Amino acid sequence: MSSADRLDRRRFLGGSLAAVSATGATLGAGAARTSAAAEEANVVENPAEPNAAGMPCGRIGSLKMSRLLLGGNLVSGYMHCRDLRYVSRLFRAYCTEEKIFETFRLAEEHGIDTVLESGAALVDQYNKERGGHLQIIPSIHPDIGQPKGKVEEEVRKQVDAGMPALYVWGVAGDRLVQKGEIGLLAHAVECIKSHGLPAGVGSHSLQVPMACEKHQVPCDFYVKTLHSDQYPSATPKELREEYIWLDGGQGWYDNMWCIDPEETIEFMRTVTKPWLAFKVLAAGGIQPRQGFAHAFQNGADFIAVGMFDFQVEEDAELVKRLVKREKDRARPWRA
Repeated sequence: MSSADRLDRRRFLGGSLAAVSATGATLGAGAARTSAAAEEANVVENPAEPNAAGMPCGRIGSLKMSRLLLGGNLVSGYMHCRDLRYVSRLFRAYCTEEKIFETFRLAEEHGIDTVLESGAALVDQYNKERGGHLQIIPSIHPDIGQPKGKVEEEVRKQVDAGMPALYVWGVAGDRLVQKGEIGLLAHAVECIKSHGLPAGVGSHSLQVPMACEKHQVPCDFYVKTLHSDQYPSATPKELREEYIWLDGGQGWYDNMWCIDPEETIEFMRTVTKPWLAFKVLAAGGIQPRQGFAHAFQNGADFIAVGMFDFQVEEDAELVKRLVKREKDRARPWRA
């Protein structure tokens, strides 16, 4: 990350936090009360309210879902494996269609009711053939220079398929903000909302939610990475650059998806929209007991985690304990 980028980010963070702290001083008494009431309306009093299987749930608009989601990578077959080149092949040999359906069944038994991003066809097949009730939140992929009407068509197909919510894919969000195309990002969000669905914006870069908040992109939730950098293969701080996961760089493996966890935590405390955190284990570099706790303690309302079948029960039980423990935290529960 260049020194100019760091300076711009610090200025924006400082301005955002100062604006929050100065609200009472700059508004009249009536306006201040209105602002406080609106803020309070976004605070969840009982984040540990469970579903039938005992899993804590939250809501984004009318969409109710478990606070632990099944990540789509282990459904779609894409693995982050650093320089271990055999891992993707090993995964595909293990995760047959039957094994994926078994993972879905275990997820439902332990209260996980939602899949994030990938695997819609398999979720639909599982629900029809096995009597499941899983839901999936898929992504859309707006891009610079794409044919006119492509975003509208992509959204319409997902709506017709009965999806309960949509969000802009994290890589797409990164690329649009990197190129200064915040208008295209806002247009994608507006397309989703025009169909009455909750609309999210995904990213790996903190600059994306910062830009959305600054330009008042009308999204309903954020899908943003969060993990600590306390693991051996984390990229050294002096080598980290914004969008390193897009452009590559010295010292980067495909398990460094949040280059600035402290700044992310600090900024997201000022955001009143729900936050779904992903890559909370740094693609396997961090143990669940550390990664899950780090995410929930520091403001995530939901987490999406890729899980093999043998991990589902332990991960679900861990989330149940952590959400109950973190009822009162620095960033209020927003969903």
